[in-house]
Amino acid sequence: MNPTVVALPTLEELFHFVHEKLCQQDALDPSQTPLIRTPLMRRRRPCGLLFQVEGPRLLRTAAIWAAEQNRLLFYDSTGQRFDEVRLSESPELRLSNNRSVA
Repeated sequence: MNPTVVALPTLEELFHFVHEKLCQQDALDPSQTPLIRTPLMRRRRPCGLLFQVEGPRLLRTAAIWAAEQNRLLFYDSTGQRFDEVRLSESPELRLSNNRSVA
């Protein structure tokens, strides 16, 4: 699997790209499927994000943004990786006081 390379310089672009790709995997409507975002921490510092969409019948598709490695890893509902995307440009990852991604 050769990873695709894309530039996603803002968090909004990153969120939109991941949401579309996760929904596309299981033919879900992005307007009806919320994107859940959870910060990943290493030594009390943000190192990435976990993204999830939930569909019918307990269907859950996920992606991980490994910010330090500038890549996105996509997993289907069985836990198998179905795609990898390298980021040529990515947003800065930082946490605000309420621990949500800014």
